[in-house]
Amino acid sequence: MLIHNILAASTTRSFEYFPPKSDEESTTLATTIRQLAPLSPSFVSVTYRGGRESRQRTYDLVRKIQLQGSTAMAHLICVGHSRAEMREILQNYLAAGVCNVMALGGDIPDDPALVDSEFSHASELVALAREVGTFSIGVAAHPLGHPRSPDLASDRRYLAQKLNLADFAVTQFFFSTADWSRLVDELGALGVTKPVLPGIMPVTTLAGVQRMAQMGAAVPPALITRLEAADRRGGAVAVRAEGIAAATEMCRELLSLGAPGLHFYTLNRSTATREMHTALFGDDGYHS
Repeated sequence: MLIHNILAASTTRSFEYFPPKSDEESTTLATTIRQLAPLSPSFVSVTYRGGRESRQRTYDLVRKIQLQGSTAMAHLICVGHSRAEMREILQNYLAAGVCNVMALGGDIPDDPALVDSEFSHASELVALAREVGTFSIGVAAHPLGHPRSPDLASDRRYLAQKLNLADFAVTQFFFSTADWSRLVDELGALGVTKPVLPGIMPVTTLAGVQRMAQMGAAVPPALITRLEAADRRGGAVAVRAEGIAAATEMCRELLSLGAPGLHFYTLNRSTATREMHTALFGDDGYHS
């Protein structure tokens, strides 16, 4: 199914995985997919870091998920690719029955041989996918602005241009409902009303606070205070529970504000996602 049609029909719940690099990671991911499958996600997405090996792992996992009966979305990055190469990738996905893609610019690779590209921006990849066939196309959105954007105003203008070509956006993770609301309002002021799915990733350790900041989404002081208080009460177990509770509270607020769905970054683990999903939707998958 095309994801934009799924979004138009109901509030979605989606999960994101990354391709395993080893037998151990493959076993962990297989267990996670099996444990999350009963939650009947609206769709699942699979990331892609670039390079031929990573690309093949993404393709294999997406195709496997699709064959198992779930709607899968493949991440694509345009950095380091020629148009002919990317056209072939898109055609191969269509031939495999995969019609949902996430069009990303991608990070500049460390290998100088991979830097050359016939693409400058993700919007060009969106346009190529439109030429190749019938895809539902998602793009990335950063509530606090893309790290490479010179300012928030230009970030929003560029995102609006991408969304005018694409079908929906999925955000980087964030920790305040106001961040998502402001993003949607600012896009609306630019005439863009396409769905913007909030990306959800709970902070489950105090060490994670610093990691989140390094990844471009600083944890708000109020949440840090909650986590530190939990640590004093009950250590790591209490910190994890408090982080999941805070993320679940934010999800409820997002749904009450009309968010089109929730996109959970699983990190290929099932427990935190299952706990949040059950608290929000129950075991039957319906919003409580």
